[in-house]
Amino acid sequence: MLRLLGDCLSRYLTKPVPGARTQAPSDLESLAAALRPGDVLLVEGESHLSTAIKYLTQSTWSHAALYVGEAYREAGGGPLGLIEADMREGVRRVGLAQFSGLHCRICRPVGLDETEVDALVAYVGKRLGYHYDLKNIIDLARYLIPTPPVPVRWRRRLLSLGSGDPTRAICSSLIAQAFQSIRYPILPCVMVKPSARPKGSDGEVRVLYPRHFSFFMPRDFDVSPYFAIIKPSLAEAFDHRTLIWGAAPQIPEPPLALPRQTIARGGANDA
Repeated sequence: MLRLLGDCLSRYLTKPVPGARTQAPSDLESLAAALRPGDVLLVEGESHLSTAIKYLTQSTWSHAALYVGEAYREAGGGPLGLIEADMREGVRRVGLAQFSGLHCRICRPVGLDETEVDALVAYVGKRLGYHYDLKNIIDLARYLIPTPPVPVRWRRRLLSLGSGDPTRAICSSLIAQAFQSIRYPILPCVMVKPSARPKGSDGEVRVLYPRHFSFFMPRDFDVSPYFAIIKPSLAEAFDHRTLIWGAAPQIPEPPLALPRQTIARGGANDA
């Protein structure tokens, strides 16, 4: 019974909402040319679920997927593969065309070597086929109200309800856990502690502590100081002089307001 109810809820939550997108869709050809394995692709979704996540996180982004390229091609999606956690389908590999017509952003972890990228891709690849637990009604019901009347400081916590299992949480939890598996920071907690360095040197050291992966949201990859934002339109030689501009729309100027006393005088003369 719970699974049947959960299936109905998930079907409703993943339906598109007209007008939910706020930005122009990204060009897939440009995205394909710029993406590299290990990149995180952020997506501005259009479903009821996406609307709730964007509101609760106060962000443009509602979904995240990890670009894996040719890896795990047998799982589907073609040569330009991304692994994501979908509410209805679970952890799956999809093609870049899955995000056609949507606004996207590429976030690239800086400084990873080939071995680390392979380990990152292998981590999410081993979880292909994991499924969202549709019996967890609390996890699903939290998205039914797109703009719940809760204080800003509680909105993020509202998204972290549930078991904490990345297969039972939103997409970013799985990707966050993958990066934590190779000890790569996203938005860690930072504490400054005294160090045992020789006299004359800085006596403090910054120690990073990982946050629990269930607390990560798509926007965290965007604001992280350890991820570079890759803009496909600037990846190749960009020359603003080659852009073709149309004529600006003619907006009628508002009438000038006359001084109050002038209006009063004119009214008296007319009388």
